[in-house]
Amino acid sequence: MSYLEKSNINSMTDREIVAALLARDRALTEAYFYRKCYPLFKACFDKYYTDCENCIEFINEIYLYLMLPNPATQRSYMQNFSFRCSLTNWLKIVAHSYCHQLFKKKGEFFEDSLDDGDRFTQIADSLPENGIFDRSDLELVLQMMPNVRYCELIRIKYLEGCSNEETAERLGMTMDNFYNKHLLAKKQFITALKKEGLV
Repeated sequence: MSYLEKSNINSMTDREIVAALLARDRALTEAYFYRKCYPLFKACFDKYYTDCENCIEFINEIYLYLMLPNPATQRSYMQNFSFRCSLTNWLKIVAHSYCHQLFKKKGEFFEDSLDDGDRFTQIADSLPENGIFDRSDLELVLQMMPNVRYCELIRIKYLEGCSNEETAERLGMTMDNFYNKHLLAKKQFITALKKEGLV
């Protein structure tokens, strides 16, 4: 019998909710994690501009992050919740911390692997309509990019000719986040160009 069949989610204690989550109670997980906590995760998703296509995908990532056991300890983060604060506040802290960790890791990786002198700098000079690429071809290449947000970043900055600051503002990003995502978007765009044999 589901925990929700025994009790209303609003009358359940944090300990009962955690127990149900750890027991993989589907009804409780959907009601609490995906419905009740949706605004919490949506605010985090909007703030950090993650690689996820939508908030549900982001919630799935956080869920796995919390529920999968650590290889070293064989315990999940959810199992380690100490109940020193409310479960909702803890989830908010975890979600923000998760985004910070991703941002830091990606920033460090791409600072080492890409610089301003990469091939995109030369290719970007030919992106305007009078360049070597046909604009309709570029639109098709942009559609091949798996990440819609990266596609939009490239379109705004290079096809529309906006500055870094204007692009970041239109996408609702901080400048730090923009520089990180810009590197990722450039790499993905170059990969798409290569697949089409355009570089």
